[in-house]
Order: sequence, then structure tokens, then C-alpha cells
Amino acid sequence: MDPHLKLQLSDVDLLPDASIYRRLIGCLLYLIISRPDISFAVNKLSQFVSRPCKIHLAAVYHLLRYLFLPVSSSFQLRAFADSDWASCLDSRRSTTGFCVFLGDALVSWKSKKQATISRSSAEAEYRALAVATCELLWLSSLLSDLQAPPALLFCDNEVAVHIASNPIFHERTKHIELDCHFVRDKIVDGFLKLLPIRTHSQLADPFTKALPAPTLFLYYPRWVS
Repeated sequence: MDPHLKLQLSDVDLLPDASIYRRLIGCLLYLIISRPDISFAVNKLSQFVSRPCKIHLAAVYHLLRYLFLPVSSSFQLRAFADSDWASCLDSRRSTTGFCVFLGDALVSWKSKKQATISRSSAEAEYRALAVATCELLWLSSLLSDLQAPPALLFCDNEVAVHIASNPIFHERTKHIELDCHFVRDKIVDGFLKLLPIRTHSQLADPFTKALPAPTLFLYYPRWVS
């Protein structure tokens, strides 16, 4: 919205058919659920639905043109899953952590001790992948009408990524076979893409272990950007 534009109620150049203006405002009010950047403009323009003038309609069209500009955010679901193997000194259970983004917005996260003991870091990581995949399935069901692209799941454990891409189960993966089948099925049917990521880029890391404050502060802008 043009910051120099001063809008007010007026009887000059009233629209002969105010229904067009009202319908557009109704659509914009719905749209601000996912576009907070237009909240002020829509709030301002909605004040003139009783007597919209041509200048008000022109401002609405100006806002619509802004919405057609590409934005960095999207309906792409991105999840980061991580684990800290045998981190509980009492039970030696691992910790699962994940965070999920819708576009650039952080919409879901979890930090939880795993229910069973993992015999390797890869096993702990794979259990975290399965939990994150369940969360992606649930969030994807909410976006079913928006034709969202396949979800992206990032993992910094090379062995876990290899297990997901290897259709042959070995003795070392037998005890996590259900999780393996579950994650792999979602990859095969096109719902999910499992991608490797460097450890320093793993945004779920703070959900699995205590970090020094300076390190933790580095993650915060990436969660709320």
C-alpha cells in the first residue's frame, strides 16, 4: 500500500456497484491468514466497504498487484529431524527433536525422549525421522486443498539417509523395520523427499541437546525469519 496515500470516507466518485469492492475485501480478509504483510492494508481498506469510492477500489487493485509479486514464502513443508543418541544418563534413551516450517514460518516442533533404547546413532536418528514424518503427514492433511509440493525432510546422519534409500533390510535394521518401511513408503509414493544436510545447518539440533547461549542465539533468527 502506498504510504503516501491518504484514504478517507467521501461522497466523491462513489462506486455504482459496491459489491465488487466488498467481495474483494472479503477475499483479502481470508488471505491475511497466510499473508501477515498485508494485514494493515486490508484493515484500512475494509473501513470503506459501506461507501467505497473509485480511489478505494484503485487501492485494492494496487494491493492485488502486490500479491502477484513473487514472495520467498510458499506452501512447501520442510522438516528438520535430529536425535542425540543415548543422551539420558539414567536410561540411555535417546532424544528426538524436530521442527517443521511452512514456507519460512516455523509451525511445529518437538523435543522428546524416545520410548525405547536405540543401539546406534543411526537407529536413534531413524526413529526421529519416523516421528517427523508422522507430523508432516498430519500437517499435509491440513494443506490437502492447497496442492502443496512434496514435503522435504532434512537429516544430518548419512547412515540413516542410506537406510531410507536402500530397499534391502539388513540384520542391523531389523529391529527398526517398521520405522524403515514407514519412512520409505512415504518416499516411494512421492509424499516425502529425504535430503542430507550438514550438521551446522541442522535446525533441529537445539531440540535434542543443551547448547551454549551464543550458539542458541544463532538459531533463533532462522526459526522466526
